[in-house]
Amino acid sequence: MAIHNVTDNTFNNELQSEGLSLVNFWAPWCGPCRMFAPIIEAYDAEGNHDVKILKVNVDENPQTAAQFGIMGIPATIIFKDGEPVDKEVGLMSTEQLKRFIARNQ
Repeated sequence: MAIHNVTDNTFNNELQSEGLSLVNFWAPWCGPCRMFAPIIEAYDAEGNHDVKILKVNVDENPQTAAQFGIMGIPATIIFKDGEPVDKEVGLMSTEQLKRFIARNQ
């Protein structure tokens, strides 16, 4: 799968109504966000999963960030069948990211 950069206008259309979606809230000025980006990209590059990955720039898309109560970044929310089921705030290692996703499958 590919990583999709979404906006306030495209978020609902991009979110999967079935299965898992991982949504990463970030900003370009956020150091931990920049460190987390290659971890997410490496996970996506493995390609052996059915998780759709969406990225939301909180500076450019404040409505979506506010809708999900994003107060600190990076923040990552797992959606199952279009509904939020789990949330982590902060940088995660590759293994932490995999465990976060696995516990919600």
